[in-house]
Amino acid sequence: MIDRDGYRPNVGIILVSGGGQVLWAKRIGQEAWQFPQGGIKRGETPEDALFRELNEELGLGREHVEIIGVTRRWLRYQLPERYIRRRRGRVCIGQKQKWFALRLVAAESLVRFDATADPEFDGWRWVDYWHPLREVVEFKREVYDLALDELAPLIGAEPRSPSAL
Repeated sequence: MIDRDGYRPNVGIILVSGGGQVLWAKRIGQEAWQFPQGGIKRGETPEDALFRELNEELGLGREHVEIIGVTRRWLRYQLPERYIRRRRGRVCIGQKQKWFALRLVAAESLVRFDATADPEFDGWRWVDYWHPLREVVEFKREVYDLALDELAPLIGAEPRSPSAL
């Protein structure tokens, strides 16, 4: 599902530990790290997609998390030319995302990647709240900055240090 401007609706997931750190996931077979995220299917609400993606990517259910907050508006990023999808129908030039901040209320040992036959991640770690800004792929950095900045007060994150980027 791609909107008239060429953006695929998507949800981003910032999963927060009891200590205020965030779950940072490693893409399968790569040294690329990111927050879990995934597309919104036709007929799904962003919240429906959130819980489907949470289960598919991290093996967690609604009962394992509480929603802390969600970004007020869609945050967009454009894909580099090499990633633009030119399949049938509309061309996908990027993603528009609603970002959810979730608190893990279950044991972290429940995080697993085998909930689907085609996992997206093969590792994860807890990192400081602002760490992803230094490590995420360049074309997603602005969206991460906007989402983390908006959701920080709801999470009680420490103010960003000048070295966050």
